[in-house]
Amino acid sequence: MTKKKAKDKNLQNVDKNLKKSAVNSHQAQQIQQDTNDRRHKDALNHDES
Repeated sequence: MTKKKAKDKNLQNVDKNLKKSAVNSHQAQQIQQDTNDRRHKDALNHDES
């Protein structure tokens, strides 16, 4: 049985990122920082000021 791929590339990336699990606290912090950086970048891109 094959997995059905999402047509939306963004959803594929979200799915892939949610499946990651940190091995140790340092890696967990790095994953969290990456998430924060993406949110900050997205907020800057949507800034209307």
